[in-house]
Amino acid sequence: MKRTVTLIIATYNWPDALRLCLLSVEAQTQLPNEVIIADDGSGPKTKALVDLFQSTFPVPIKHVWHEDSGFRLAEIRNKAMALANCEYVVQVDGDVFLHPDFIKDHMRAAKPNFLLQGSRVMLGVRYSEKLLMSGIPKFNLFAADTKRLENAIRLPFLSDYLLQRYRNRYPIYFARGANMSFWKEDLYAVNGYNESYQGWGHEDSDLTLRLMNYGVRKAVIKFAAIVYHLHHTETKTPEQESKNKAIMEHTLKQKIHWTENGINKYL
Repeated sequence: MKRTVTLIIATYNWPDALRLCLLSVEAQTQLPNEVIIADDGSGPKTKALVDLFQSTFPVPIKHVWHEDSGFRLAEIRNKAMALANCEYVVQVDGDVFLHPDFIKDHMRAAKPNFLLQGSRVMLGVRYSEKLLMSGIPKFNLFAADTKRLENAIRLPFLSDYLLQRYRNRYPIYFARGANMSFWKEDLYAVNGYNESYQGWGHEDSDLTLRLMNYGVRKAVIKFAAIVYHLHHTETKTPEQESKNKAIMEHTLKQKIHWTENGINKYL
C-alpha cells in the first residue's frame, strides 16, 4: 500500500525564497499528498504568495501562522504537525528548494522505526541572488560559489547502501531540521518539538534525541533527497543558544523521550 506523506515547510518573511521552494515542490516526480506552510509570523506578502499558490497547486496547501513574537520555530512546527493528515512527515525550511526526486527519495528510504536526516548543498551569495532574481529553482553544478558540492550528487543505489552505515564527525543525535523526515506516530509518541526552545539552535537535535531515547533509530541519507540552501546570514543569539544547549544536554543526560511542552496542546 502506498504511504501518504505530508511536506511541512517552515518560513519567516522571505517570500521570494518560499516561492522557489514551492515551485520545486510542484516539479516533484512524486508529489506529497499535502503541503503545510509553518509560518513563524511572516507579514502579508507571504500570505499573498501562499494564497496564489493555493489556487493552482496540484495538492492541498495549508497555511499555519502565528503572531511574530520572536523565533518560535519549535512551536510553529508543532502546530503544523498537528494538522498533518498523512502517516509520514517530511520537513524542510522555506530557504531551500528541492531536487525533483526529493520526496521520492525520502519515501524510498523510509523504514519503520527510523527517522531520516538529509544533507544540504550550500549556495553562495552571488548564485543565490541570481536564482532569486530569475525565479527559477534550477541548480547549476558549476556555480562558482557553492559549498558542500558533494551533496549535489544523486546516486540512489549508493544512498541505499550508506543509509544505515554513514557516520559523520557529529554526535549521532545532531540534526538540522531543513531536511528531515519522521513517522507521525513516532512524533506524537514523544510529543513533538519541545517548545521551551526559543531562539536559534538545538531544537532539532533535542527532538532527534528524544526519538532515539524512545527507541527510534536515526539514518542519514547521502547521495539522495537533495536540497539546495539559499544563502543568508544566521541570526544567532549567544545567550539564547546557550540556554537551548543546556536543555538539550539535560535531555541527553536524563534520557528523556517525552516533553510536557509539546504538540499535544494542539491535538
